[in-house]
Amino acid sequence: MFTFVLALHIIVAIAMIGLILIQHGKGADAGASFGAGSSGTVFGAAGTANFLTRATAVLTVIFFITSMTLAVNAREQAESQFRLDAPVSAPQNPRPLTDNPQQ
Repeated sequence: MFTFVLALHIIVAIAMIGLILIQHGKGADAGASFGAGSSGTVFGAAGTANFLTRATAVLTVIFFITSMTLAVNAREQAESQFRLDAPVSAPQNPRPLTDNPQQ
């Protein structure tokens, strides 16, 4: 399960990086209004922004879910390493110190 969530996390992270890099910045909208050519795309000027924004939002939600899952799993593994399974014994009374250590 841990390996699957980790693999999904890495794939989603790479997909998010790709989607974010192909999106246009805020300054790119001004060029489209003066005929820079991006308004003649398949999705239209606003269509790609909506699709890419929604896809990025979905990938972001999946990324956060996998991050939380990995964090909870790591905490459980760390707690299990430091858990003592031996029963707790009653405290022992120390032997009184005497002048003769051979007793």
